[in-house]
Amino acid sequence: MAASKMLIPSLTHFRPLTCAASAAAASYPARLVPHPPDLVKWVKREGGFVHDAVKIGHDTTFGLGLVASGQIPKGSDLIVLPDHIPLKFQSDNQDGAADSVLLHLSQQVPEELWAMKLGLRLLQERAKVGSFWWPYICNLPETYSVPIFFAGEDIKNLQYAPLLYQVNKRCRFLLEFDQEVKNALKNLKPSEHPFGGQDVDASALGWAMSAVSSRAFRLYGKKLPDGTRNDIPMMLPLIDMCNHSFNPNAQIVQEQEQDAGNPKMLIKVIAEREIKQNDPLLLNYGCLSNDFFLLDYGFVIPSNPHDSIELRYDGALMDAASMAAGVSSPNFSSPAPWQQQVLSQLKLDGEASNLKVIIGGPELVEGRLLAALRVLLSTDMELVQRSDLNDLKSLSAEAPLGIATEIAAFRTIIALCVIALGHFPSKIMDDESLLKQGVSPSTELAIQFRIQKKSVIIDVMRDLTKSVKLLSGKETATA
Repeated sequence: MAASKMLIPSLTHFRPLTCAASAAAASYPARLVPHPPDLVKWVKREGGFVHDAVKIGHDTTFGLGLVASGQIPKGSDLIVLPDHIPLKFQSDNQDGAADSVLLHLSQQVPEELWAMKLGLRLLQERAKVGSFWWPYICNLPETYSVPIFFAGEDIKNLQYAPLLYQVNKRCRFLLEFDQEVKNALKNLKPSEHPFGGQDVDASALGWAMSAVSSRAFRLYGKKLPDGTRNDIPMMLPLIDMCNHSFNPNAQIVQEQEQDAGNPKMLIKVIAEREIKQNDPLLLNYGCLSNDFFLLDYGFVIPSNPHDSIELRYDGALMDAASMAAGVSSPNFSSPAPWQQQVLSQLKLDGEASNLKVIIGGPELVEGRLLAALRVLLSTDMELVQRSDLNDLKSLSAEAPLGIATEIAAFRTIIALCVIALGHFPSKIMDDESLLKQGVSPSTELAIQFRIQKKSVIIDVMRDLTKSVKLLSGKETATA
């Protein structure tokens, strides 16, 4: 179900917890209040540090974010947040009935949707008049461009089944969790209500989860008794206005504050290289595919080197691809026992199997898929059994089972790519034509996403076709 169906705007409260129905309405969505406080001044006033040359501004490439108003030397502290400024969900620090209700609700959230847990805390502070974090919260966007807020047609426009599954899963969770929250808040006394007596609907929950997924950082918490540190999601005011780049000019570091009586963590952003005037401040959010960038952050990165296509390893599909590639008598559906043994080692067969395989990204072809194709297209049992599994999984290990097998494996992957491309109902040229006609921001995001997915497939096909030509030349030379 599209999340736009569950938006129920309400203006009955002083600080309403619902959000506007339109997603990605502009490149710079409205803040929660028309004229929010100056976030830089607030961080400084609360004991944080902000470099004099760090300002909030617009960059033509990245939009709203932090920019340098002057030259900043490499190694400079850009922002320093003391321990009390980040917003965290601390289950070991609950106080009173309202916090107890919040803790109970957080325990219903699956770990993979961790953003909702911290989102509950964010909603609690958003509803609280006089919240310490209100100057930060009212600077947050009123809307988010993540797919849970897309209209149903734009969710379909993504055209990529793995992402459609994740979007629908999140929408279902929000609708079901909405009911759990309503049941938990029913008949509570005002003093027990974690949201100040306000109703919380799927719209508010979706806003909070999106705010956290697009802005929170998972950093180290305090040391545990065994010496390890637990992973704590936290919202970092001002720092979360740094935009993303795979080539960042800044990084986040954590340092222990020198206070023996009460050691606390400082969270810093430091210049990784010299930053010139008008340069945006950029962090690397992670080496993620466009699935995660769109799902959690609401944007798509063109030519993302970490983008990939997810396929399911299926014997019948592999047979069909091999036959389409001109491989005679493939036996993916009925592997020999020695081949099946390797499939089990690769977790592509048996009880503990993981049949999701990846094409694209830095590896070009996931090692498990490559090894499976090499082994099942080989007829030399002894050579396979002598081979190192890591070599069989490596694209850089050239033709470990012979040139003919290597060519057959690459041609099978190219055929798999053709099949995957055929699952998209539109071609890239059709998509680009639609973009030129002018579409809504959410439709544009959906089209950009599917263009990038198709581009990943085409790039893999192009690279493997080059490899096949090179191998064919070697095969001819040795014949």
